[in-house]
Amino acid sequence: MTIWKILKIILSIFVVILILIFTGQAVFNKTYQFPKKIIYGVTFSPQYAKYLELDWKQIFIKSLDELGVKEFRIPTYWNEIEKNVGEFSFEEVDFMVSEAGKRGARIILVVGFRQPRWPECYLPKWATNLSLEEKRARILNFVQKTTERYKDQRAVWAFQVENEPFLPFFGENCDRGDVNFLKQEVNLVRSLSNKPIIISDSGELGSWISPMQLGDIFGTTLYRDVYNPIMGYFSYPFLPYLYNIKSQIIRGIFAQKSEKTIIVELQAEPWLLGAGSKNPTQQAAVFPLSRLKNNLNYAQKTGFDTSYLWGVEWWYFMDKNGYPQYLEYAKTLFD
Repeated sequence: MTIWKILKIILSIFVVILILIFTGQAVFNKTYQFPKKIIYGVTFSPQYAKYLELDWKQIFIKSLDELGVKEFRIPTYWNEIEKNVGEFSFEEVDFMVSEAGKRGARIILVVGFRQPRWPECYLPKWATNLSLEEKRARILNFVQKTTERYKDQRAVWAFQVENEPFLPFFGENCDRGDVNFLKQEVNLVRSLSNKPIIISDSGELGSWISPMQLGDIFGTTLYRDVYNPIMGYFSYPFLPYLYNIKSQIIRGIFAQKSEKTIIVELQAEPWLLGAGSKNPTQQAAVFPLSRLKNNLNYAQKTGFDTSYLWGVEWWYFMDKNGYPQYLEYAKTLFD
């Protein structure tokens, strides 16, 4: 067989695969029962708001009263809460839980070492030289203290244990994902609270199997435009229905007890590095409003009924710097 015949066969197979993929999207759109309404929430990070030089308490209150957000995902940063060994200060989290509760808003509280927002893993200075065994013991203690404090808070409806715990090669001071240790954390939270447990994984890079097996609800991230030091900026080529098909397959084979899949982190801000992260003109060019709308439209086509948007702090930053269109559009999403 000549090289040209081999190439023709490979090209034919590639074309057939493409046809099947795009036909699959059409079939999915016709046969899948899409939700009548999408529930939108946000992930809110006081630390990121501070980085953007915003008054984080003011922005959080505005997200409640101005945007009308009713669903939040809130981190608990270990290095902020336990700055000294055995001394816990939950002031920031208390504020958000209290203000959300006053307005009938609901919270997914993220517990554990790995949390939303860079650098992902928030290690206290005093824990820098701990052995892995000692560190894990302190993490379990931190998870216990956090869960015990908020398990009876009506506003907190679910606990997310760790954030993308199996995502490799991303973050600072992070340990390699360990399913056995994650099981310990999950079992600890279950022993303290009857509230649902959410485990998340990368929508594009994760297998989803262990997170679905361990949690009651699975949370996928969904990013469209990302940065890689080798490839630079690029867009993931996946069609939206593939997320849902993957969810159904993994749940059907490996995790029948998992209740549902939600989008726990939907890109609604640009992925920028260094100085660009505080340059509103550059950010508006990289991430125009049309891209935000496209991302939400893409997420709707996955067929999942809940999406937590990633970027509420950034919308207020852009509004403050003369680009109000993101915030104005966001006001149409929450009711």
